[in-house]
Amino acid sequence: MHARPAALMLMAAGFGTRMGALTADRPKAMIEVAGRPLIDHALALGDGAGIGRKVVNLHWRPEPLARHLAGRADVALSYEAPEILDTAGGVRAALGLLGPGPVFVLNTDAVWTGENPLGTLARAWRPGMGALLCLAPLGAVRGRQAPGDFALGPDGRIARKGPMVYLGAQIIDGAVLAALPEGPRPMGPVWDALIAEGRAFGCMHRGGWCDVGHPGGIAEAEALLAEEGASG
Repeated sequence: MHARPAALMLMAAGFGTRMGALTADRPKAMIEVAGRPLIDHALALGDGAGIGRKVVNLHWRPEPLARHLAGRADVALSYEAPEILDTAGGVRAALGLLGPGPVFVLNTDAVWTGENPLGTLARAWRPGMGALLCLAPLGAVRGRQAPGDFALGPDGRIARKGPMVYLGAQIIDGAVLAALPEGPRPMGPVWDALIAEGRAFGCMHRGGWCDVGHPGGIAEAEALLAEEGASG
């Protein structure tokens, strides 16, 4: 049993529809926040957590992102074609690059401050868990509207519907995804099955977080980072 994940999956294949014209010629992961593409903010979290193996999935307008990552020897690319594979399907398709055991999964359309969420997840992960999600109370995040996603129980297990927001960072057992059929597949039903088995858990992020999945999130994220810099 692998106690700590050795690889990080960075989700960057999406169409970025909510970004409108900003993603007409580039993937959402190449939109800049505070002078740096979102993918670089995400990669910095992986570097800070000491994760040496990283995989980025690509689908929509992949060329700018592929060029940007060309100099990173620690990053492998997982192209999704002809169809986009959604979250669970995308990670499943990349398992050969990620390696065995549990893996970190991180969305690239958010900005974080405070504790590195990947480090928080690594410290909370225990063998036997199927998934461990990084959460925060709805009132503590930016760029996200109600309702919340999950309830967090006293034993750390999660249930659907509650005041906690999933922040787009998790650890998931690769064997759970390997058992799925190939092709497009969302993560939600995978979580639901693990919740039913009592194998889905949550941990709290200590710091700030902003959704950058829509144009208004750019200014909010830059304000969050500026506040962190002013107080740091």
